[in-house]
Amino acid sequence: MANQISDEIIEYVGILAKLELSGEEKEQAKKDMAGMLDYIDKLNELDTENVEPLSHLFPAGNVFREDVVTNGDRREEILGNAPSRKDDMFAVPRTFN
Repeated sequence: MANQISDEIIEYVGILAKLELSGEEKEQAKKDMAGMLDYIDKLNELDTENVEPLSHLFPAGNVFREDVVTNGDRREEILGNAPSRKDDMFAVPRTFN
């Protein structure tokens, strides 16, 4: 089936895409769109009667792992690097009033 793309369709697509196309660009866009539609027509000719639909190309499984703490509580070690601390926090200079 020959897909004919009219000038009106190209204008409308240009407006939707907020593009200003030259005459040469419009002609190229018409050829490109017609080629895409021809390819879709070719794909529609394929027999997919006994093909199971896929939601993923590769098998999808649960990728979550058990949430286990591996580094423990290092609060004192980390706060040991603080030049100044207040309780269990870094003390920093005031940045605004």
